[in-house]
Amino acid sequence: MAQSNSLLDTLRTVSQIDCDTLDVEVAKELGPFVDHTSNQAIAYGELTKTTADGKLYHEQLIRDSVKDAQGWAHAAWPDIDPILLAVEIMMVRLSLKFIPYLTGYFHIQTNTDWSYSVEKTVKNAERIVETFKKVEPSFDAKRVCIKIPSTYEGIAACRILENKGIATLATTMFCMEQAALAADAGCTYIAPYVNELKVHFVPGYVDENKAFNFCRQAQAYYVETKAKTQVLAASLTTVPEVMQLAGIQHVTVSPPLLRALAAAPSSSWTEMVGGYFADGPDERWAKDFQGALKDESEWRFAFTRSGDGRYEEKLIQAINIFSEKQQSLEELARSYL
Repeated sequence: MAQSNSLLDTLRTVSQIDCDTLDVEVAKELGPFVDHTSNQAIAYGELTKTTADGKLYHEQLIRDSVKDAQGWAHAAWPDIDPILLAVEIMMVRLSLKFIPYLTGYFHIQTNTDWSYSVEKTVKNAERIVETFKKVEPSFDAKRVCIKIPSTYEGIAACRILENKGIATLATTMFCMEQAALAADAGCTYIAPYVNELKVHFVPGYVDENKAFNFCRQAQAYYVETKAKTQVLAASLTTVPEVMQLAGIQHVTVSPPLLRALAAAPSSSWTEMVGGYFADGPDERWAKDFQGALKDESEWRFAFTRSGDGRYEEKLIQAINIFSEKQQSLEELARSYL
């Protein structure tokens, strides 16, 4: 049961709180939220939920999405596999359920199979925005934010999309080399992963190099350089991790942690709320990086060297996990053909 003066209430006084879910019941229960975020893993988890009698909770939504993919969507994009269209439509339909409970953006992630293709990612993003318009014509599609993995190509796609007026979030981010490139591209958000994605899929696995200081470093860099990009932290595992981020611009929180925050009285947090961010980063990122922002090979080498290769490894790991979930979503859609 939610407390009348909870940790979630306290957190909302110092940061913008987003819900990391496609379960609209969470937003009904604990909203309103600013944004909602999602990805292929979240979508697959939601779409495979079952009722008490063992049926898929969203079976009708899946059927409708597959039908749309074979109908108007195939007519609009005849060169795209209807199975891929069905997956995109399913995610959009789930997202639209949040309209009454959000004040900000609706985040949908592009197909991570295209993480190294600028052209395919741009087309995928534009198709997602058009799908929102088609499924719900009254919806303001300017509120769609496209999540794109922070490869060089992904951030290049963000640059193109932002210039076209489509909001983007550079996701699966682990280091300042990625953050600086995202700001240069004009991304609306970045999503630093405090924990590498693996922690959510391998029981007992712990990320020994959590990205708390990177979150502070990126936010300080953006403020100092007057970048429009905002920091939206993600991939959290405990209430103390969430509370340590108090004072960050945005943080997206999973349903279990949202419920735990809502159930805990504000007095249960004895440290100064926002103190960690108020202290600023361990060190400012003062690297002369302008040359690398204009030179692809220089940036790629800097990213590969960053953290002795650890950050690039975490990015590749995340792309692999999301691509596996993309395949699972495609199999789910195919079973309804």
